[in-house]
Formats: sequence, structure tokens, C-alpha cells
Amino acid sequence: MSRLGNLGARLYRGEVGYDFIRNRKIWYGVSILITITAIIGVAVGGLRMGIEFEGGAVFTTDTKARISTVQATDVATEASGHQAIVQELGNGGLRIQITEVDTATANEIKETLSDELGIPANDINADLVGPSWGEQIANKAWTGLGVFMILVVIYLAIAFEWRMAVAALIALIHDITITVGVYALVGFEVTPGTVIGLLTILGYSLYDTVVVFDSLKEGQKDITKQTRFTYSEIANRSINSTLVRSINTTVVALLPVAGLLFIGGGVLGAGMLNDISLSLFVGLAAGAYSSIFIATPLVADLKERDPQMKALKKRVLAKRAAAAAKGESPDDDGPEDRRDDGSPDVETVGTVIGQPRSPGRTPGKR
Repeated sequence: MSRLGNLGARLYRGEVGYDFIRNRKIWYGVSILITITAIIGVAVGGLRMGIEFEGGAVFTTDTKARISTVQATDVATEASGHQAIVQELGNGGLRIQITEVDTATANEIKETLSDELGIPANDINADLVGPSWGEQIANKAWTGLGVFMILVVIYLAIAFEWRMAVAALIALIHDITITVGVYALVGFEVTPGTVIGLLTILGYSLYDTVVVFDSLKEGQKDITKQTRFTYSEIANRSINSTLVRSINTTVVALLPVAGLLFIGGGVLGAGMLNDISLSLFVGLAAGAYSSIFIATPLVADLKERDPQMKALKKRVLAKRAAAAAKGESPDDDGPEDRRDDGSPDVETVGTVIGQPRSPGRTPGKR
């Protein structure tokens, strides 16, 4: 078995692990800091909306121009009076975007570009884009996002419980806010591809969260019938048991997206790939982070307020204190640690993550 596979097996059995729940205030603080930075970035710098949302003209050439993209940007900006965005196409031609341009102005700009680029005017294709189309896309995206959030909350509340639904919703909002903030901070253009990427990452983020929640749901069965673990400890065990799986799926998903972003958009200069690849890259990373450090700790915080969980925690701590006073191991089975048929509660016999194992014990065995 590989080293990573062996680590995953040990994490699943509770032999090793990290106490995510105990250090949850650190993760909350980090998330709040990142979220505030993202909000400030949007409020101060704003989002650089693409031509599909602002309206304007797009000029494309099939012939290689005499000047560079930097020079073409200066020419188009001076001719239009608005900041132009110039991208080099695979055939050597140029794609020039200029916002807030009407038909008359577009014809004048076309003539200027023809003279400066050394390309016949007939070889320059000009397309006008109205802002209403982008507005419709944005409105439909917001509608789709709202419907998705409502359905997610309803499904999780039915399949799991309302606390998990609330935690998953907060994690999704956290991921979207961070992704939008990164766009504002780096100045990437927001296009319909960006919107598609934002909607796509919601599914990935929710997937990782549901995997941990499913493990937690299994681990909390008959939780009040034992005095071995508190709810937070079982939640922490669920995170650790699915940790390697979450890392593997996230890395596998990030690799092709990173290729699009850094190689396709950065090295090869295919700038249009940046629109969707940046939102996917940031969203996938934020989704993996939130499922481990935000969603499950939030569930534990909410659940520990329940009177039954408070009573359970008191019993667990009291049993441990009594065992420590007698010099005994708190892992010794008692009547309360057995199921109705008298068998040991195998689901909760494993080691508490972050605490030393009792010598000679194997999860599920006495």
C-alpha cells in the first residue's frame, strides 16, 4: 500500500489525526479575514465587467497585424476614448474589445484601426454587443443561484438535518464571496464564462461537504447511548476519516484547471481561458477548505448547543475524570457503551482524534 493510502487507512481507523474542531476558532478567524479582504476588494476596486455586460464593439482580424498587442491597445484606446482590451488570436490576428461604443463610433474606430494596423478595413470584422444581453445572463444566473441555494437547504435538511443545511449554505456563500473577491483583486474580466464557472464550483463545494456530512451522520448513530465520545469528537473523526479522499478529489480536479489557467491562459496567451479557469481554480480550492474547516466545525458548534449533546458532554467528561482518578482507561467498556443487544458500540470504539491511544487497542476490538 502506498504511503498516502496507508495514511488514509490510519486516519479512517482513528489511529492518527488532527483536531480540526478544537482549533475551529483559528479557521473561523482565517475565513473571516479572507472574506473581509474579498468584500473590500469588490467594494473598492469593483469588478471589471466584460463587454457582454457593459455593451460595446468587438473588432477581430484574420490577418497578422504589423504592431504588437500593447501598441494596438494604445491605438484602440486613443481612437475610442475608452480602455480597450486586445488579445492575440491563434492565427496571429487580434481581438479588440471596446465598451460603450455605438454604431457611428464603431465605424470611425474601424477606419483608424485599419490605418494603424496596416490591414484593409474589409478584413476587420466589427460586432456590436448590447448590454441587455449580458443583463439577461446576469439575471438568470442570480435566479439560478437562488433556486440552487433553496433546493440545497431543503435537500440537506431532509437528508441530514437543518444544522447541516445551514452550515453548508454558509460554506457556499463563503466560497462564492472569496471567488468574486479574487476577481476584483487581480482585475480579471468578468464574462459569461465566469458566471458559468461560479455556478459550477457550487456543485464541487457541496460534494466535499456532503461526503463529510454523510460520514458524520453514520458516526452519530446512537450517540446518546454511549459515553465514549462527545459530538465534536465524532465530528472531528468524520473529517479525518474522509480527509485523504477530499484531498485526492480536489487535487485531481485542480490539475486540469491549473493547466488551463497557468499554461493555457498564462504561457500560451489564450486569455479567454482565464474567464472560467480562474473561477474554477479559486472555487475548487475554497470549496475543499470550507468543507473541512468551516462546514463541519459549524455543525459541531450548532449541535453542541442541543440539550442532549450538552448532557452527553457532561457524562463523557465525568466518566473520564472518574477513570483518571482511579488510574483506569476511560476507553473501558461499560453498560452504557453497548448496544441494545449487548454488543460493543463498534462505531465509536476508535481513538479520539488528537488524544493518545490506549496501548494494545484496535478499533472495533477489545
